Amino acid sequence: MTLPNVGTAEEHLAARLQLLRAEKALTRQSDELARQRRQLPWVTVDEEYVFDTAEGQRTLRELFDGRSQLLVYHFMFGPDWDAGCPACSLWADGFDRVIVHLAHRDVMMLCASRAPLERLEAFKRRMGWTFRWVSSLRSEFNYDYGASFPEERRAAGAKHNFTQEPSGEEHAGMSAFALCDGTVYHTYSCYGRGLEAFNTGYQLLDRAPKGRDEDQLPFKIAWLRRRDEYETAA
Repeated sequence: MTLPNVGTAEEHLAARLQLLRAEKALTRQSDELARQRRQLPWVTVDEEYVFDTAEGQRTLRELFDGRSQLLVYHFMFGPDWDAGCPACSLWADGFDRVIVHLAHRDVMMLCASRAPLERLEAFKRRMGWTFRWVSSLRSEFNYDYGASFPEERRAAGAKHNFTQEPSGEEHAGMSAFALCDGTVYHTYSCYGRGLEAFNTGYQLLDRAPKGRDEDQLPFKIAWLRRRDEYETAA
């Protein structure tokens, strides 16, 4: 590790107090963004999406499981893939055990992918996760909410993250829904770096001395492996 800047404790404190002011401003800005996020218009979900679940076929409305709010993480796992995306696996490692807490705040959270249910369940067992994972293979749910892009939609000009050309058929994302008086509404979706806010690993790396330290890699997450692959990859 190269020493970038060495100073006295007094110099560190002065610089830290200046940084603290910037951190507090960012926190207040984040609070304001959260307020604006909640003010987005809700859109009625007219499509009766059907999912394959461990309990049988369920509609989007039924996935709320008695709650009024639903968060769906679009986990990248294509129909013919042998395993889930390593990056999505990092995200899942971070939120898997948090979901029980969300449930006590009237929020159901689960993952949805286009892979068949049996592949999802097998990978879930391999990784030791406990969250609910459903297959959206029989519906256009992933297509309609900007997470999957079949060739015909790409040809028609479909955009990833609202503004970008899709880089492939599968992308990660998060979509939020509300259930009010029996009607399902779409309230919010985010993609790309918008997902970093709930990536525990990146949030911790950002506070480590070298940060994410990805600039010299062939691509940003070239270092990343699924949790059970690091030893064999070393």
